[in-house]
Amino acid sequence: MKKNKTTGNEIRQSFIDFFTEKDHNFVRSSSLVPGGDSTLLFTNAGMVQFKDVFLGTDQRKYSRATNSQKCMRVAGKHNDLEDVGQDDTHHTFFEMMGNWSFGDYYKKEAISYAWELLTEIWQLPKDRLYTTVFEDEEGVIPTDEEAAEHWSAQPGFSKDHLFYLGRKDNFWEMGNTGPCGPCSEIHYDLRPEEGPVVNKEILDSDRFTEIWNLVFIQYNRKSPDKLDPLPNCHVDTGLGLDRVVAILQEKDSNYRTDLFFPLLEAVQNLTGDTDQEREENFTPYRVIADHARAAAFLIADGVVPGNLGRNYVCRMIIRRGYRFGGHLDLHSPFLGKIAEVVIDLYQDAYPELKQNRNIILNTITREEEQFQHTIVSSTGSLEFMLDEMLEKNLTVFPGKDAADLYSTNGLPFEITRDIVRERGLEVDEEGFHKAMEQHRIISGAGNAMGDVGGEEVELYQKLLTSLQEEGKLDSGGVEYNPYGSLISQGKILALVKNGKSVQSAGEKDDIQVILPETAFYIEAGGQVSDTGIIEGKNWKIAVEDIYQPAAGMIVHQGTVLKGRPAVGDTAAAKVDQMRRKDIMRNHTGTHLLHAALDHVLGEHARQAGSLVAPDYLRFDFTHNQALTSDEIKAVEGEVNQRIREDHLLNIKHKPLQEAIDEGARALFGEKYGDVVRTIQMNDFSYELCGGTHCDRSSDIGLFLITSEGSTAAGIRRIEAVTGRKAYQLVQSRFQELKTAANYLSTGSDQVAFQTSAILEVLKKAEKSRDKLLKRLAVFELSQALENIENVEGIKLLTAQVEDADLDTLRMMADRFRQHVSESGIIVLGAVIDGSPRLIAAVTEDLIQRGIKAGDLIQYVAKQVGGGGGGRPNLAEAGGKDPEKIKDALDSVSGWIREKIK
Repeated sequence: MKKNKTTGNEIRQSFIDFFTEKDHNFVRSSSLVPGGDSTLLFTNAGMVQFKDVFLGTDQRKYSRATNSQKCMRVAGKHNDLEDVGQDDTHHTFFEMMGNWSFGDYYKKEAISYAWELLTEIWQLPKDRLYTTVFEDEEGVIPTDEEAAEHWSAQPGFSKDHLFYLGRKDNFWEMGNTGPCGPCSEIHYDLRPEEGPVVNKEILDSDRFTEIWNLVFIQYNRKSPDKLDPLPNCHVDTGLGLDRVVAILQEKDSNYRTDLFFPLLEAVQNLTGDTDQEREENFTPYRVIADHARAAAFLIADGVVPGNLGRNYVCRMIIRRGYRFGGHLDLHSPFLGKIAEVVIDLYQDAYPELKQNRNIILNTITREEEQFQHTIVSSTGSLEFMLDEMLEKNLTVFPGKDAADLYSTNGLPFEITRDIVRERGLEVDEEGFHKAMEQHRIISGAGNAMGDVGGEEVELYQKLLTSLQEEGKLDSGGVEYNPYGSLISQGKILALVKNGKSVQSAGEKDDIQVILPETAFYIEAGGQVSDTGIIEGKNWKIAVEDIYQPAAGMIVHQGTVLKGRPAVGDTAAAKVDQMRRKDIMRNHTGTHLLHAALDHVLGEHARQAGSLVAPDYLRFDFTHNQALTSDEIKAVEGEVNQRIREDHLLNIKHKPLQEAIDEGARALFGEKYGDVVRTIQMNDFSYELCGGTHCDRSSDIGLFLITSEGSTAAGIRRIEAVTGRKAYQLVQSRFQELKTAANYLSTGSDQVAFQTSAILEVLKKAEKSRDKLLKRLAVFELSQALENIENVEGIKLLTAQVEDADLDTLRMMADRFRQHVSESGIIVLGAVIDGSPRLIAAVTEDLIQRGIKAGDLIQYVAKQVGGGGGGRPNLAEAGGKDPEKIKDALDSVSGWIREKIK
């Protein structure tokens, strides 16, 4: 191979340039947080953002695409974490370059493009490239001879470099159902000097590295035994950037390329290691470099350290990287310095890194500092437990103990597993996950794709085709415009009931209605769907939801209120105007809240989720502590100031990259197309948003924060109301204030003062009451001492005390011991806050005879449904059944007689 000194960034760009020159549309990498896809924890492949296209629920304006996609594989079946640092090719974060065809070109072009790029543009030796195609070992699915023929036709390709592999390696499926098809892998021979490749098993050895996978999507799986051909075939390919850069730069490790080695050098600068020392400790160097890169990209995409799901992964990666620093004698926060190098290396391709530089570095350092406080104690506890295991010749560390280490000490399972394996043991991973389920700390990632491509999609795809053939819908399908008039008119194109197309529906039927156009908003971006009515001559339908089951088809879900609507009837679809305006006020209010949080708390306060409903708004954001009352007041005040300033909302459509470059916020977990809708208010709020909004900020009226709290570690939540609901809240609070003023016989402006005065009087009265009760208790005790019971020479006093608290019981027990210094026992009971409480005291001489307060209190407490304990001379207990206190106290004399036998 010709010596190639091309940089990693140039290789990425050359891939994109190659395909854009072949009429592919460049599509910006989507976020690591899959937009609108709850089945995935992270984006783990380039095709994720095109999933809806393959499922038929979305259409793009282009039929060819290319990009380099940010990916994470740290959960579910795609989990490379354990291999990171142990070899030279596995990573948590990686870039997947790819090219796609949506019903455009197919196998011939895909194979030809791949061969041309690899052998002509990148000049890889043809004799070191090997390929595989699909052959079904069960003989059910046809062998992919078409792909084999196209490979054989490539200039310079040797037919003995082609192998046939089965379903496990060369048949791709999106889920249990849905689009699927054969694939063709390209492998590169790293050590050709070892001689000819005589069998396909060698492709799985470390002599080869798989660099590219071409997936040919040509079937729709309906069941385990049924595959139907797709009307249009697609191509989905994936090529790992790190691996191909290592090959082109002639490096024996991904970590020695120019995309990784600067990170290792940054670590080496901190440790002061020589090159030889670095090579001897290469595993921690690799882990630190990988984890610093992953953390930087995660935080740039809005994922912060925490205890749940994605946030847990971010925390675990930072803490695991920090612990591996300990292997190199790095015991102070250092990962931020490595992340700085990541930002410098990748910021041109991924500008979000540069835009969020301070957030990334501060978040990483803060998490390291937090872990510093617990790592010594948590790892110390683990090491102690491992020592005990080895003494007992045990080999599997209990999963429950691993869960306790995380929930109590913040030690992630992955770090526990590392330490356990360093001692030659294993962890019960299944037991860990069961225990964590009980702790309710970690949420699962779920099935990567789920069951997709079901009957509903197929039904509506067929309906769409039929309506287009009849000329009732054009190629774009149902016209969707929720931003103009709230009323649309047209004929009913189709009705669906119980999953079947029908011609009419009757009263109380649940149905789905297809119209030629709609103004109803489809739930997205945190904003709920519109509701309303569809009505015609002598019939009416209540619309409860609206959704898009297939590309081009929009469905109104509803119930027939009266009459009998039928296909062909003229209909008017009317959005609930009042509800929509409430939603609009809340959505614009959400944007103002986001801007105010940014100003009051800092730029780290980024959106982490939202709900825009008609009656309130909910906004989750990244912040490590509760807001003070002054901060809440400042945020609420700033939002209302912006409302009063009467800002015009500037709404425009523009290319995604242009909007991002201008500083528009791309929100957490959202999915964006190539052209986006932007909402701007003056110079303080600029966001990508497809939701419905007010025309001016003043339309909101009033904004009130109703609550602020935590939803997870590092995530806060604000709930607020606007407009009508805010006015109703003010009215309600004013009425409550007037009622309170009447009770207090004062004016509304004096309620706080008068309440404070009354509370002060009440406080003094309670103190006086407590003193009187204690005096009464002392008097009752002195009375009882005159009638003390003698049990086998032991002075016994038992009593149920009315209106006593625990301090009073303790005081009475102490007074008893002052009066009875030898051979004395007291057991007292009282009902406190509806539950029995007990106290027992025993003199020192009786303790020597084996009579202990702890044993006695356990005996008595058991009879009232409770338990307790304490010192031999004084013990306390609680219970559940206050009715049994008297019987329990009466049983003490019998217990004493048994003890002194």
